[in-house]
Amino acid sequence: MRHSLPLTPQFYVTAPQPCPYLPGRMERKLFTALQGEHAQKLNDTLSKQGFRRSQNVLYRPSCAECSACLSARIRVADFRPSRTQRRILKRTAELRRNATSPWATEDQFALFRRYLDHRHADGGMADMDIFEFAAMIEETPIKSRVIEYTRPPRAGDSGRQLAAVCLTDVFDDGLSMVYSFYDPDLSGLSLGTHVILDHIAIAREAGLPYVYLGYWVPGSRKMGYKAGFSALEIYKGGEWVPLGDPSSHAADLHPLSVDPIAEQVARISLPDTRL
Repeated sequence: MRHSLPLTPQFYVTAPQPCPYLPGRMERKLFTALQGEHAQKLNDTLSKQGFRRSQNVLYRPSCAECSACLSARIRVADFRPSRTQRRILKRTAELRRNATSPWATEDQFALFRRYLDHRHADGGMADMDIFEFAAMIEETPIKSRVIEYTRPPRAGDSGRQLAAVCLTDVFDDGLSMVYSFYDPDLSGLSLGTHVILDHIAIAREAGLPYVYLGYWVPGSRKMGYKAGFSALEIYKGGEWVPLGDPSSHAADLHPLSVDPIAEQVARISLPDTRL
């Protein structure tokens, strides 16, 4: 007779390195491998507990004396676009969406390089080559899609050109925007906002309740835009709660704000699998 047994992944902690969001802070991540026949179930379960995917790894922040990073998601059924967001949708009405398998192309990489050179020239991905880019897109053990957005052709173009790209994971309860990038020459269109709004539309059409946006960090200008979306929830204190007033949240930098790693791991809920 076979029984239902829990998955037992091994968890590890990265070495501290400078935080990309809060100056003067050091970041550290708790992570585990995402592999095997139950990878999708493990990803679905841990994502509901604040984890994110990067290729075949699941991670969440576990800094020694900081708990500022808060996983964020939008409740699709309750979302209502703001006046500004409605104007953005009108400006981007000529964009066309195309959902493809997670396969990297030269056009995607060219757009990715232009995006990094203009927006994140000193970031952690600045030196990424085409092979590393392909690994980021293609190394996924779960259900993933590449969502491309093209603009109408201009004089001299051979056809519609890439305007934005998003690597998107499909969960049992929503869509996760793993990484997105766009044409820096089209910054006036607010393409980053458009991609999020379109993912909300995709999730609504598919009957999925959430769109996962990654981490929101109080006090970080890089992450401030996420608070502009209605029906936003954050994972705080082991549960999903409405964001409410963004100014009511502060980066918790107390030495006791983060539990020891062993206690964090002990509280992680793991899925059961029938063997």
